[in-house]
Amino acid sequence: MKITSIVGTRPNFVKIAPLLRSFKTENDIESTLIHTGQHYDKFMSDVFFEDLRIDKPHVHFNVGSGSHLKVIAKIMVTAEEYFMSSPTDLIVVVGDVNSTLAIALAGNKMGIPIAHVEAGLRSRNWDMPEESNRILTDRLSELLLTPTKEDSRNLIDEGIEEEKIHLVGNIMIDSLFDSLERIGDGSEVLDRYSINGAKYGLITLHRPECVDNKENLKAILDAFNAIQQNVKLIWPLHPRTRKTINEFGLNDYLKEFSNLHVVEPVGYHHFLSLMKNSFMVLTDSGGIQEETTAMEIPCLTLRNETERPITVTEGTNQVVGMDTARIIESVNELLSGKRVKGGIPELWDGKTSGRITKILRSWWQSKM
Repeated sequence: MKITSIVGTRPNFVKIAPLLRSFKTENDIESTLIHTGQHYDKFMSDVFFEDLRIDKPHVHFNVGSGSHLKVIAKIMVTAEEYFMSSPTDLIVVVGDVNSTLAIALAGNKMGIPIAHVEAGLRSRNWDMPEESNRILTDRLSELLLTPTKEDSRNLIDEGIEEEKIHLVGNIMIDSLFDSLERIGDGSEVLDRYSINGAKYGLITLHRPECVDNKENLKAILDAFNAIQQNVKLIWPLHPRTRKTINEFGLNDYLKEFSNLHVVEPVGYHHFLSLMKNSFMVLTDSGGIQEETTAMEIPCLTLRNETERPITVTEGTNQVVGMDTARIIESVNELLSGKRVKGGIPELWDGKTSGRITKILRSWWQSKM
């Protein structure tokens, strides 16, 4: 069976890595990896590929950045040309980025079956580009591989045939558990920032609703300003966020935060070392909500909703929005000892990639 897997952004690397390693153990699977180049920084891509033990992609589309429509169109046209000359039995897409949707559309139009890893997530916020990406990708896919029972229910409620839906668990946790075994205590990273033994919070922020709106970004920065007066904060600053901070004239304001340390973006293992040893995480990321739940670290999500509600109902996540006072209040509760006690959801056990591989092989055998 020929399987072609697609990545386009760094979160995709984390999700595809354990699956590629699983494919390697199967003699009857011929695996190809395509990088669309939707987000591409040579240094950061190389670091992530090394950290996650991913071989270099067999094919690179080099589409670069651009508007949503331009990126999707470019990937679709390039994918058509590629699959015309290099047929495949199955395309595997992960997550909900533009590359995911573009390849799903191209594969569907060319009659190539699609397997969607991380299917069924729903924020019900149509202002999020990812929401339309994930819903359309699910509609176009023949195999829908879900992280939780709630994600499976979402698909059933939308009228998708149950035989297409497979509860497999969370693929990101495979990468997380594998990497945690290899990074040790992370002391080398902590020493770099002089935070070994210190209580600190970790920040990530990059979503358009948080950083492209000046009012929202200023409200979040105001919260960070208050928080850093009580606890040290470490912030690997996303290029998009750095750009809007400068455009909105907020750079000088940020420099006043003496106990908030802005650092350059870091690799996966480097970031896990920071997260593993943190007191709490403030984020707008989806994947980090899951990773903090798996590591039982308090997470405050700076959004008004989440497509990963299980991290709230069963995990350590709280959705606190972008209101300055509410963010500060939530942090103060954590500082006072009111920690959210969560557990690890069902099938978030580091064995999702094996379950997916078994399902894909069974699907293929049914076609023979």
